[in-house]
Amino acid sequence: MSQLLKYREKLNLTQEQLSVKASVSVRTIQRIEAGREPKGYTLEALSKALGIIKDELLENNNEQPKNNNQLIKFINLSSLFLIFLPLGSIITPIIIMYWKKEINAITKQIVSIQILWTLAFPVIVLTSAFVGKWLSLSNQILPLTMVLLFVANLYIIIRNAVEINKNQKLFIGLNFSFL
Repeated sequence: MSQLLKYREKLNLTQEQLSVKASVSVRTIQRIEAGREPKGYTLEALSKALGIIKDELLENNNEQPKNNNQLIKFINLSSLFLIFLPLGSIITPIIIMYWKKEINAITKQIVSIQILWTLAFPVIVLTSAFVGKWLSLSNQILPLTMVLLFVANLYIIIRNAVEINKNQKLFIGLNFSFL
């Protein structure tokens, strides 16, 4: 909730009444209540009209919307569909994410991790095949690489599920997002 809205409602003022009292437009008040930060004259006029200091009006109430941790954990674990479908680790979480409208930083990170894994998988497998041929290693290097990559992805999925359960965040995340 916007600080302006909180103080305006505390004084039982409508947006129109506050706009007249502060000599700013109703549209400006609506923008500030929607999340825009007041500056300059507007900040001064509103704080004077509400009888508060400027800093109180600028305080951000950093209430993050509560995430549905069970659903986020389910989205993360749905990445396990990679066992059955080649792109299942990406498609399934995206479908659930948009269907349930649980689009936030954590779910975007979950999908981004799976996109990165899906892009890296063929590159690493092909590289190991070429290196195996070049160094005359046994033919078992390719299946071993694939199994190790699947196990690594399984570890990432399970470890993130545990961390979501404990701390409502990802243990293994990226510094960027593909979404």
